[in-house]
Amino acid sequence: MKFQQLRYLVAVHENGLNITAAARQLHTSQPGVSRQLKMLEEELGFQLFEREGRALTRTTAAGTEIIARATNILREMQNIRRTSAELRKADGGSLSIATTHTQARYVLPQVIRAFRIQYPKVRLHLHQGTSEQIAEMVAKDRVDFAIATGSEELFPQLVRLPVYRWHRAVVVPHGHPLVTAGKLTLKKLAEYPIVTYVFSFAGRSSLPALFETAGLSLDVALTARDSDIIKTYVRLGLGVGILARLAVDPLIDSDLVVLDAAHLFEGHTTWIGFRRSALLRVYMYEFIELLAPHLPRKLVRETEKVQTAEEVNRVLGELRVPLRDSP
Repeated sequence: MKFQQLRYLVAVHENGLNITAAARQLHTSQPGVSRQLKMLEEELGFQLFEREGRALTRTTAAGTEIIARATNILREMQNIRRTSAELRKADGGSLSIATTHTQARYVLPQVIRAFRIQYPKVRLHLHQGTSEQIAEMVAKDRVDFAIATGSEELFPQLVRLPVYRWHRAVVVPHGHPLVTAGKLTLKKLAEYPIVTYVFSFAGRSSLPALFETAGLSLDVALTARDSDIIKTYVRLGLGVGILARLAVDPLIDSDLVVLDAAHLFEGHTTWIGFRRSALLRVYMYEFIELLAPHLPRKLVRETEKVQTAEEVNRVLGELRVPLRDSP
């Protein structure tokens, strides 16, 4: 059994059993990948994939187990390389983060600036996307950290640590009827078109469900991933904006009126996550603490020892870790 064969096996799995796509990712030939897979199956004594002609149609039960173990082996090999790099050069390396636009635009700039001052030789890679896109990057082991809100069901393989709480706010242009309509209610909101974030594809969004439960129809004029896009279309009069309160800048957005909606919508918790099997380097612990001062290295290392989200919450609860509101 060769290390190269395990790389080919995992690449084929990650590319949906498409050998051509796997070969392209590995910068090798399709026949070479197919040949190595057949040699691996012959050595193991059983099939890893079912086939129709030359095409792979599904992974066998045995193949699923072998792929899981091969993935862990490849990850440990990556950890060994990282350990070697850390021993040779403690202040250098790379840090890859997948997050949403709101975090990248409104939360991370100050954190990244402070991090760069402390670790100028670390290469930073920032990837933006929806929760589903972030989950895909995590599944393919392309990022060190994921920073997101909710969608816990998409990230069962991560240790997720709470960073801060935030609430939605309603924004309208000056002169909008809601500015003088008194205390905001769902019924009043339902009278106007809504401009808000793209709803999750992994289940019912809490926003539509909230209106539906109240027996109200939600008229969504536009959804976007970008808070700035939402505010742009609110300014154009397309509808009432519902977005994260932290995404409203008092100076830049002075032409908009922020209406308190904390009593209408439940709070949300943004978290930072990493794989349980990951090897965190010194500067990674430092990044977490810069983002969330209530998560020092000693505490994070305690959470690395447990296996489930419930155990992580127990550790945080026992240590009485405070959770701050949005920056």
